[in-house]
Amino acid sequence: MATMPAFGERMMPQRIRLVISLAFAAIIAPAILPDILPLAGGLINVAMLSGTEIVAGLAIGLSLRLFIIALQTAGAIAAASTSLSQILGGAAVDPQPAIGHILVVAGLAIAVTAGLHVQIAQFLIFSYEILPAGGGIAAADLAQWGTGRVAQAFQMAFAIAAPFVIAAMIYNIALGAINRAMPQLLVSFVGAPAITFGGIALLFLAAPIMLAKWLDVLHRFLANPFGAGG
Repeated sequence: MATMPAFGERMMPQRIRLVISLAFAAIIAPAILPDILPLAGGLINVAMLSGTEIVAGLAIGLSLRLFIIALQTAGAIAAASTSLSQILGGAAVDPQPAIGHILVVAGLAIAVTAGLHVQIAQFLIFSYEILPAGGGIAAADLAQWGTGRVAQAFQMAFAIAAPFVIAAMIYNIALGAINRAMPQLLVSFVGAPAITFGGIALLFLAAPIMLAKWLDVLHRFLANPFGAGG
């Protein structure tokens, strides 16, 4: 729950996060208690059960947290490409450009509106079929799965920020051509307002498509987190 998107955000008060954690526990417990109670006899068994559950919980939580990191990375790439990193710097819990903050807040709002709480509850219950309580966790399989999730997150970040990277490349090529044609023109005075306005306009136009793609990947992951497609 400490790494869960939306419900584990540091911007949320700790008391609310605690209540949400207890609520999720109350929802999930009836489905998994019959499998856990027989394993909880004795102090050693409880310690081993707690250790495996912590490892499994961190792996699952961090895999979901990577979706937020993907939006933050995409925002950083977009801001750097359009020279908006310093002009529109945002002061948030996690320091990031304003574009990244907008994408994260909008993505979380859309995900929660689309029933993220229900999907996460189903996701956690299903995880006990793949990572049974008290069972050993193969480090090699966990490492391979985690590496795949990290690669997917960065791939998604670059895909989301691709329109800004392409626009920045076209802008720089055009600015270079103008500078060669008219050396006496101070292209920086013309180009700076243009790239700022273009970046904001592109964010306005592309954000719905970017967030829709992100939400689709998140839904597919929650439906089949341990599958080949992730």
